[in-house]
Amino acid sequence: MKLLCYFPKPAFKRPRPKAARSNVEFKKHAWKKDALLTGLLLVLSAILLCLPTGFDQRVNQDSIRCQGLVLKADNSGLQRMGIIKKGYQDLVLKALDGPLKGQVLKGSNQLQGRMDLDKIFTPGDKALMVVSLDDQGRVVFVNPQDHYRLDLELILLGLFALLLIAFGGFTGLKALLSFVFAGLMLWKLLVPLLLKGLDPVLISLAVISLLTAVIVFLVAGINQKGVTAFLGAFCGVGVSCLLALYFTAAFKVHGAVMPFAETLLYSGFGHLDLMRIYVAAVFLAASGAVMDLAMDVAASLDEVHAQNPEMGFAQLAFSGLRVGRAVVGTMTTTLLLAYSGGFLTLFMAFMAQGVPLANFFNLIYVAAEVLKTLVGSFGLVTVAPFTAVIGAFIYTRKPVSLRAKSENSSLKQA
Repeated sequence: MKLLCYFPKPAFKRPRPKAARSNVEFKKHAWKKDALLTGLLLVLSAILLCLPTGFDQRVNQDSIRCQGLVLKADNSGLQRMGIIKKGYQDLVLKALDGPLKGQVLKGSNQLQGRMDLDKIFTPGDKALMVVSLDDQGRVVFVNPQDHYRLDLELILLGLFALLLIAFGGFTGLKALLSFVFAGLMLWKLLVPLLLKGLDPVLISLAVISLLTAVIVFLVAGINQKGVTAFLGAFCGVGVSCLLALYFTAAFKVHGAVMPFAETLLYSGFGHLDLMRIYVAAVFLAASGAVMDLAMDVAASLDEVHAQNPEMGFAQLAFSGLRVGRAVVGTMTTTLLLAYSGGFLTLFMAFMAQGVPLANFFNLIYVAAEVLKTLVGSFGLVTVAPFTAVIGAFIYTRKPVSLRAKSENSSLKQA
């Protein structure tokens, strides 16, 4: 019997509480869902990247695009007419990449007398060249289209991606992936479908709905918070769409106010309905801010309900409304500043000429921006109550099993 005391007593493992176990299991399950959604979005982005737009064949196959270094610039063909330069530049360029790498070529830079389109090259500049070839592969013409900016754009994008991932971690990675997916959706899906003549309003609504679903559920997860944010954002975009349809016709604003709209018609796309494209652009521009506000309100409702699960529908809805009121003020101002920034020189030109405010705001370009700002703000103002009411209903709705249990217990007590 004395020998038994020499054996160590088995260590007593305190069982982990059920709540802690369920919390850990929930986090593991949520992480798996996040990883699955992230992988799915990565696959969809890769598919979109390889998806042909249907307009690739319009590019001249007998030409090469490459980067060129300007070795010499002859400005003897330039003429200055006031602040505008016209004429041409004779350039000597060295191809830096592509099949013509290392070759020295002569090109001509034609100026159109438009400051927004003309460019002047100096030795040491890099240019994006389009080299036309004949049937034997010999160089026919070299067109230095513009200064080469792709390398700087890639550097800026890389710095943005690094900062986003360093600050947000896995959430930042998901945000970056949703950013890339949104860009691919617009370029590979929305724009080609619009060029093919499909209804711009319906196509844009479908694309925005898909983008909202993917981004919201990727960030929030497939849960009550994600469903609340998605439904609230969709309602806000729907309001913006209806208002844009009505007031675009009432303002008599046509789509030609958009940049390069007239050029598009003269390029063989005269069948396009520019007015409905403008309507689609109005609620498309506001959809990002609407999605942001819907997520803010949904996240607040989720946190409030987690802290006090016994809150009723009215209490939770008013909590969401109070959060929405605090955010709406700055978001509407954000839209105003974003739209006004693109037309700052227009405002300056009219003020410099002393144009009265009545004439200024009645101008079609200004009226189009006023319509964009106010319709987008309508969508923002309505998305907060929509999200609050929808979220309060989702969070306070009892599952069928719980309702059955409560009814049975009440019957037993009776």
